[in-house]
Amino acid sequence: MKKPTDIHANSPGLARWRHGLNPILAALGGTTAWTTAVQILCQPKVAGRILHRVGSLVYDHTVVSVLDALDARRERADPILRMEPGDYPALDARSIALLVQFSPDGSLSTMVRHQIETYRELGFAVVLVSNSPAFPEPAWHAARQAAALVVHRRNEGLDFGAWKDLLPVALARWPAAEEVLLVNDSVLGPIRPVAPIINAVRAAGPGVFGLLESLQGGPHLQSWFTLVRGRPAITDLAACLATFRLSRSKWKIVQRGELRLARTMRAAGHRVAAWYRYEDLLQAALADPAEHAYLVRALPALLDGADPARQQAILAAWPLNPAHHLWRVLTGPAGCPFIKTELVRRNPGRLPEVETWPELVPADSPCPVPMLRAHLAMLGP
Repeated sequence: MKKPTDIHANSPGLARWRHGLNPILAALGGTTAWTTAVQILCQPKVAGRILHRVGSLVYDHTVVSVLDALDARRERADPILRMEPGDYPALDARSIALLVQFSPDGSLSTMVRHQIETYRELGFAVVLVSNSPAFPEPAWHAARQAAALVVHRRNEGLDFGAWKDLLPVALARWPAAEEVLLVNDSVLGPIRPVAPIINAVRAAGPGVFGLLESLQGGPHLQSWFTLVRGRPAITDLAACLATFRLSRSKWKIVQRGELRLARTMRAAGHRVAAWYRYEDLLQAALADPAEHAYLVRALPALLDGADPARQQAILAAWPLNPAHHLWRVLTGPAGCPFIKTELVRRNPGRLPEVETWPELVPADSPCPVPMLRAHLAMLGP
């Protein structure tokens, strides 16, 4: 029976600062001549991504830092705009799920309602937190029909800001909670049952468990699905979130939230483990001829012309984003219940054949392709 595996424990070091640029930097680092490096840098897509990243970092550490400092000096308005119990209060629950949702017009898709029902059926008291600009009455009513608590909140700090604000509320409402599930709707699905994973993680004892390990920026759990088990771990999670500093920068939120959480919880003595480890997914991709060929097509500047041993060494030293670059192995043979929404909507890495994602959704999926497409349409272009 598959079990979660501890994530890597090495310090991130300078890897924090190259977060998101690994494919480009690895391509440059993998060259043996300056002429080759210059050729790669002169490619419009590569040069554009580097300029965009550098520009974003400069903006984050100048303009955004000033705005964040000004925000911190102001008295913060109550982030909770509205809050009401749902039709499933589960007042004796020992499991809490904090599900953060966003849509441009405040609509609640059928897919998100199915996610609420899925976690409720697994024994969680589900807190639906909407960071949307509005929360229309039909959507509010639909959420209350499925959840234990429904909250409309100012969109400050994205998902980590919502977890920071709502975890104390949830723990006061369910003081006997022994596990907390942090989830958001940044993934499509579930396209496969989640229960086998949840049950296996529950059998693993206390700790911090995520679906997917990433090594970009240092070893951590991608935050869209994290289960924290045991009262000591929940107490330290609450302390970690209480010290989370809000920002207007997504990059800073990832640094202060997602990347910091694993380090903080491990330093506090808790086990930090993942259902899917980066190395396992990478090995599966390299061992399958079709997936290996796909990686070469996806990253020609990095892998084309290199022998398999060199390719493996580069990808181990310069990790990719597994939810994006390894999406076919993750969603296909690895059997992940979710697909990253950003990959399907925006494909920031310009990966080939992403439009074929529906082919990997099982025919008996809990969330069939039409439901997923309807969710994507609700999000807009």
